Amino acid sequence: MSEFQDRTLQCVDCGADFIFTAGEQSFFHDKNFKNEPKRCRACKQKRQGSGNGGHGRVETSTNCSQCGRETTVPFRPTQGRPVFCRECFQKGKSTPAAAASA
Repeated sequence: MSEFQDRTLQCVDCGADFIFTAGEQSFFHDKNFKNEPKRCRACKQKRQGSGNGGHGRVETSTNCSQCGRETTVPFRPTQGRPVFCRECFQKGKSTPAAAASA
């Protein structure tokens, strides 16, 4: 990692300086990423928070496919695919048979 040194970059959104650390540069190199980051952490989180092409986070009210309880999910359900409440989803993740069938 000695080939990389912390560098100061400027955010394209807010204009603030931010550090592109040697560790981040090493990660980018290992993943074969060609472009440096363009945004500071705050602006990146702001963009990701708006998600879905800038249309805000989707919250959809639906019923759990397993227990039938009403729940909200952070996406639009796809017809024909089950939707689970948090509790049923967590139970399914911890069951080895559920993981094998996924």
